[in-house]
Amino acid sequence: MAKEKEVVWFEEVGKGDVGLVGGKGANLGEMLQANIPVPPGFIVTAKAYFSFLKKAGIADKVISLLEGLDVNDSSTLQAVSAQIRELISNSPMPRSTAQQILGAYKEMGGGLVAVRSSATAEDLPEASFAGQQRTFLNIQGPEALLKAVQGCWASLFEFRAIFYREQQGFEHMKVGLAVPVQRMVQSEAAGVLFTLDPVTNEQDKIVIEGAYGLGETVVSGQVTPDLYVIDKKTLKILEKNVGRQEWKLIRNTGPDAQDEPNLRVDIPEKEREQQKLPDALIVELARIGRRIEEHYQFPQDIEWAIEDSTPYIVQSRPVTTIRGREARRAEEIKGTVLVTGIAASPGVASGPVRIISSSEEISNVRQGDVLVTAMTNPDYVIGMKRAVAIVTNEGGRTSHAAIVSRELGIPCVVGSKTATTVLSDGQVITVDGAEGKVYEGALAIEREEEFEILADVETKTRVYVNLAEPELADRVASRKVDGVGLLRAEFMVAQIGEHPNFMLAEGRGGEFTDRLARGLEMFAKAFHPRPVVYRTTDFKTNEYRNLKGGERYEEEEENPMLGYRGCSRYIRDLDAFRLETDAIKKVRERYKNLYVMLPFVRTVDELKRTKALLEAEGLVRSDNFKLWMMVEVPSNALLLDQFIDAGIDGISIGSNDLTQLVLGIDRDSPKLAEEFDERNEAVLKALEMVITTAVRRGITSSICGQAPSFYPDLTEKLVEWGITSVSVSPDVIEKTRHIIANVEAKLNR
Repeated sequence: MAKEKEVVWFEEVGKGDVGLVGGKGANLGEMLQANIPVPPGFIVTAKAYFSFLKKAGIADKVISLLEGLDVNDSSTLQAVSAQIRELISNSPMPRSTAQQILGAYKEMGGGLVAVRSSATAEDLPEASFAGQQRTFLNIQGPEALLKAVQGCWASLFEFRAIFYREQQGFEHMKVGLAVPVQRMVQSEAAGVLFTLDPVTNEQDKIVIEGAYGLGETVVSGQVTPDLYVIDKKTLKILEKNVGRQEWKLIRNTGPDAQDEPNLRVDIPEKEREQQKLPDALIVELARIGRRIEEHYQFPQDIEWAIEDSTPYIVQSRPVTTIRGREARRAEEIKGTVLVTGIAASPGVASGPVRIISSSEEISNVRQGDVLVTAMTNPDYVIGMKRAVAIVTNEGGRTSHAAIVSRELGIPCVVGSKTATTVLSDGQVITVDGAEGKVYEGALAIEREEEFEILADVETKTRVYVNLAEPELADRVASRKVDGVGLLRAEFMVAQIGEHPNFMLAEGRGGEFTDRLARGLEMFAKAFHPRPVVYRTTDFKTNEYRNLKGGERYEEEEENPMLGYRGCSRYIRDLDAFRLETDAIKKVRERYKNLYVMLPFVRTVDELKRTKALLEAEGLVRSDNFKLWMMVEVPSNALLLDQFIDAGIDGISIGSNDLTQLVLGIDRDSPKLAEEFDERNEAVLKALEMVITTAVRRGITSSICGQAPSFYPDLTEKLVEWGITSVSVSPDVIEKTRHIIANVEAKLNR
């Protein structure tokens, strides 16, 4: 079992293994299993880190150094941090651990690797540990590798990491550190991709920032990168802003490479203002980013690199800066503009300038100052928390300064080029982070109108949420949402990692049921008494083949999208389906708010036969058990009366599959992306037919997906026809309710 190992391969872990391999390591394994182009590698697990602390006998010493520490006392914090890091770096690594690491390194062929830190509490939607620990690039050879691994362990006690854990309420000795070791991508260009606009939170856009060389320059804000904005649906490039780049980081091949593996080199003058990526690669990166978001069902912050014109994903994490609050002004600020740059974090704030040239000066930043610097790094976070706004010379919308400012909820302008020379220490300025402008003096914002999208808005049409990850259940349930309209099974099954029939053959069917039940119960408990509508498994054969043992039970299909899936599978493989129904029954013993929804029901007979299977297992429709059906196939719309006659309580429209099958368009085809539109006349007729039939027959109707949030005009039609709910991803709950409230007001509802 992976959990017993000190070294595991990416292929052995997934999203459910954060406690063993940290957020970064878990996501690398998860993406690799989802066929995302991730460079291969292995992970030195948190078990190895804790074993090292114990065998080296230094845990008690670390605890004593941290006892009573005031993290707001910068000088003491830095001194304690240095003592702990020296203690960890100079303690011997257990021989067995070193042998396992070097054995895996040899097995992957040696060569150049990237050695990264992966804390066991990082990359969660509610806490971002990005940049808190060390990363070592272009590491080669056994000695350098072991030194880098131990350097990552030591970096868990960088002063910025100690400070961040204190602020977030994490216990220092309970946070472990895993170390992913990954084949090094010799990047011609690299950068960051967000599957939403990180400044405006617009969900229909993908934002990519990229620069020549290693991506560290983009993440840290050392250069002002190219900015590309892409329509998420059509993958059409909407905007391109090319940044001038004068230098880049590359691998150092000189005699001093052991001490300094990366080298800063000048870029030829003729290349400095060129577009860093060709359009085809921009679109390909956006397509990969969209796939990753669809897999996680949550907006992602992704790091990428290009080698030999091939894109690779080196990490992905949930976006931590989504806010449910928007602001708008009736008129622009009026005043003298001193500096302009890139709008990186919205809001307006005034205060005295505090120019900082290095992290050693960060204690000079006082509460209420505007921090002005060339660029920030994680060592600046203590001062950033005291600032009311931030302005930098370099960086883009995905740089460290931008991300942390959005997380803190303060205005930020990056890439100004001249802020540290034009502005002077103590000068009072006003920073407009939404427009990317810095004004002279403390300016009043006339007739600023702010509104809370959520606030006290009530809607007759219910707003449900689509979820898949148990870890998100409590956090999303705390928001104003009416329940879970689509609970996907696939993510929980992927976390189990083994084909159900494979586990049955080994006599471990009960283990599958128990693990699935634990995941389902997290949702049912968090949302109780609100309904949680669980869509039974809708894996396709190619996805099932990716599970351990899957190749024994799954044939290769030419078109899995139209193949052996949904109810067709249940009635042919009752033993595997019974594992799932047993899990549902187990949870419903305590939580009656768990309902069932059947996916991809091709015929009325399939529905009847599947219902009979459920009833035989004791899952019979009643006042406290509802059965829903997905409407994804044209036959569902054409024969909905007959499906209702067979006995269902509600339907939910899977708009992606329905649009795909009504129009005969592969929804993943970039060439046909512009024709793939839920607002097509034929699709609209199908939607109207389904909703009005549901109203006439007295059953509930819903729609799963983001179309209601992307297209307010479509939402208006859905509400007008009588849809009873919409179910959307967590990031657009408030936005969707606001849209629906406006539509209902317009319709006098």
